[in-house]
This record gives sequence, structure tokens and C-alpha cells, in this order.
Amino acid sequence: MAEQTFQIPLIDPALAEASGGPALLGAQLTMPGSRRTARHQHARGQLLGAHTGLLRIEVDDTHWLLPAGHVAWLPPQHPHALSSIGSFDGWSLYFSKAACAGLPTVPRIFQPSDLLQVAVPRALHWCGQALDARQQRLAGVIADEIAAGTPLPLALQQPGDRRLRRIAAALARAPQDTRTVEDWAVASGLSSRSLARRWQAETNMTLTRWRQRLRVLLALPRLLAGESVTTVALSLGYDTPSAFIAVFKREMGVTPAWYGKGCRIQHFRHYSWRPRVLV
Repeated sequence: MAEQTFQIPLIDPALAEASGGPALLGAQLTMPGSRRTARHQHARGQLLGAHTGLLRIEVDDTHWLLPAGHVAWLPPQHPHALSSIGSFDGWSLYFSKAACAGLPTVPRIFQPSDLLQVAVPRALHWCGQALDARQQRLAGVIADEIAAGTPLPLALQQPGDRRLRRIAAALARAPQDTRTVEDWAVASGLSSRSLARRWQAETNMTLTRWRQRLRVLLALPRLLAGESVTTVALSLGYDTPSAFIAVFKREMGVTPAWYGKGCRIQHFRHYSWRPRVLV
């Protein structure tokens, strides 16, 4: 199914842009095929997560991947675009400007704590009504858990230089490509020193490290789908599964086998209520 761009917002734009109103609003969205929202922003901060599927988040020149079992925080007035990789079933919480005080001012993806996993389903019932004292306390707990979340390296800065962007696009298409910095320099009409310096300056990491992280990001949906670590590792250009495991563990803090098994367990499922949303 071809990717569709959709403009209808998840919540009423007036609520998304209101400086006041309820501290927290909740909504859910199920997308049967790959779809994309154009770049946009709103006055409310947004916490989003997935029951199933994988979501790509574009913020500035950085691309993030949000797999099931993780959550993403987007601060207020932060332009972003969203696109699903395959079908997507997820949720969002929108925080008022006042409720965002003390929350991170830059986007992040992190694994939710047990407390956040319990609190979010309750808040998804709140679709615009004023919060009572109990709800306000729970909203404060959710905000505290966002602030305490440890960011995961699920982002990849894209280079701005046209020649470097061609390299990045080629590696994204063929992550198994094992050409060296010197090989890419020759292909791009740059010296190897110039290429290495420019890549570091524009992405905050070496080309080698950038490619390793790209491979980890591309591996996530395949591991979640149940592919074996060996199959994924060899297809991404690693000579041995152990080499891939070492890189994955350095980037993610866990082995790919643990990640694939643990994150296939769907989080935030312990409720039956689903709000009506505009899709």
C-alpha cells in the first residue's frame, strides 16, 4: 500500500494551539497502511507511543525511529513530521504550555518506566474536559516520568552538504555497503581528510559510527518482526553476528536478541476504551 499524506489532525487544532485549557489531552490512532503527516508544530508538547508498528519522526535534520514499546517526547512549537513504516497503532498525550514547565526542551525517545506504563492508559481517557484533583496529580506523575526518562540513541543526524547527503542516501539504500571513507571520498570528489572532517562537523559522529548507528536503526523493525539476529547481521554487512551484537549493545544497551524478544511484548494494552479520533 502506497504511503499517504494526511492533514486531518489527531486532536482539534484549537485545543492543540490553546495556551490554556486542560493540562493533558489524550487520543489514539490506528493506521492500516503507511501514512505520513506533513511537517507541522503545535503549542502543546506531545508524548507519543506505539502499541504496534514503527514510526519515523523527522525533527530538523534529524531522523528518529520510534518502535513499539518506546515513547517519544516532542516539546511545544517544535516542527516535526511523522510517517509510519507499515501499519501503525499508537497513542498521543498533549501537554499544555504550563504542564510542559520542567520537561525536556529537546526531543527524546526513551523506554517508559513501569509507572508511566500504568499512568498513560488512564490519561488517554481525557479528551478535553477539565481535570479534577486526582487527574491533575496523575498528570504531574506522567510529567515527572518524562523528565526522568533516559534518552536512547534512536536518532541519526542527516548531513547538510549535498555530496554527503548522497553518501547518506546510498548507505540507507544499501547498509551492507562496506566501502571505506577513502572509497567514499574518491566517489564524492573529496579528500578523505576533508570528507571525515565535514561528516564529523555535520553529524557529530564519524562516518563509521554513523553507518553503525544507521544499521542498528534499520535492524529494529526486522528484529521486532522476529527475524533472527544472524540473518539481520549478515544482511547488514557484518562478517559475523558477534560483530553486530557488539555494536547493537553499545548503541542500545541490550543485545539484539533481548531487544527483539522484549519489545515484541506490546505495552499499554491493559484497557479496552478507545477514543474516537479523526483519521
